[in-house]
Amino acid sequence: MVTFVGKQQASKTLDLSGETLKRYRLEGKWIEGIHWVRLNSRCVRYNLELIQDWFHNQHDPARPLASDRGVSGDLAEQSEKINPKTKASEEVSTT
Repeated sequence: MVTFVGKQQASKTLDLSGETLKRYRLEGKWIEGIHWVRLNSRCVRYNLELIQDWFHNQHDPARPLASDRGVSGDLAEQSEKINPKTKASEEVSTT
């Protein structure tokens, strides 16, 4: 089961500031829908398991990151359960 946590818990667990979490998101180091999800314009949740995997493997090109091992479909499904409006709004915007 995938668990997403808020900024305060992610910050404490990962020992990173809220600004660093935001910077990693904005710079594209973490992928939306994989490492983090946006529930609305003011609410972001982080996947601690995959972010910790990213930290441990970011400098090891021989080992694929979890996002490269096909977990994105599972996370997209989990994200949809967290915020069912996301998929509906994406479908509307693509037509």
